[in-house]
Amino acid sequence: MPLGLGRRKKAPPLVENEEAEPIRGSLGGVEVGSGGSVAALQPGLPPPPASLRPRLVFHTQLAHGSPTGRIEGFTNVKELYSKIAEAFKIPPAEVMFCTLNTHKVDMDKLLGGQIGLEDFIFAHTKGQRKEVEVFKSEEALGLTITDNGAGYAFIKRIKEGSVIDRIQVINVGDMIESINGQSLIGCRHYEVAKMLKDLPKGRTFTLKLTEPRKAFDMISQRAVGGKHNSSSQLGTGRGTLRLRAKGPATVEEQLSAFEERAIEKVDDLLESYMGIRDTELAATMVELGKDKRNPDEFAEALDERLGDFAFPDEFVFDVWGAIGDAKVGRY
Repeated sequence: MPLGLGRRKKAPPLVENEEAEPIRGSLGGVEVGSGGSVAALQPGLPPPPASLRPRLVFHTQLAHGSPTGRIEGFTNVKELYSKIAEAFKIPPAEVMFCTLNTHKVDMDKLLGGQIGLEDFIFAHTKGQRKEVEVFKSEEALGLTITDNGAGYAFIKRIKEGSVIDRIQVINVGDMIESINGQSLIGCRHYEVAKMLKDLPKGRTFTLKLTEPRKAFDMISQRAVGGKHNSSSQLGTGRGTLRLRAKGPATVEEQLSAFEERAIEKVDDLLESYMGIRDTELAATMVELGKDKRNPDEFAEALDERLGDFAFPDEFVFDVWGAIGDAKVGRY
């Protein structure tokens, strides 16, 4: 259906206050094996066959302390966790999430779909489990939820002075295993955020949580997520390894100024319309829209690639406008 020319009033967010925000980041201390030097893909070209791709080797440690391991040969986050587990001889399900260049539970350094070639991976594994009863005295609990891309949703930020902030045993980095006995393993960030939002005010509910295992210097800390910074969550090395849900991982050049600005603007629109922040989703939308000639072509591309999201027309039109503004330097 054609989008038309006029922009309409924005739809209310699906998730207010309890934001859903998936993790994005970079990757660890890379070496290039005998397969050759790192070469970025040219835009629009298919990835080279596996036999011709460079062998990228990354360095990793367990966040609570371990020798340094070396991992390679992964194309998505689940495979990355499996390689980490193999390196340290632990079950893959023990890996909760990873941070880049710090062993601390730093929500601005989460690893996700894009990985800088000079970053170092710290894997956070499961620690103490806990069960907490929470009285929902206000509509908003003050939580921001993210997920690890492999089936675990966890707490990214806690708003100061909120319902959850007053419960000292709940911390940033805690994985949410269940709400009122309903397992959340395998759920996405936006599903968990909506469940929390839909809990009735004035009732008590039960959270089962698992906190990340901490190093000695973090035991007394109660980490609090910082402000969202989309630019800090993309790859920080000279190039970026982009992990994809479908197809092989690809080595790409750093984002252009246009791409960085467009991704930031689209991510802001995702929060405005849908109550989530998702840098990788925003990057995919920019990639789909930057070469389209009009908003109808862009809408068709979104339907083909991201049809499950069922984006409203007014949102698609605003995203098209944001990409166009960034392209001509209208920031």
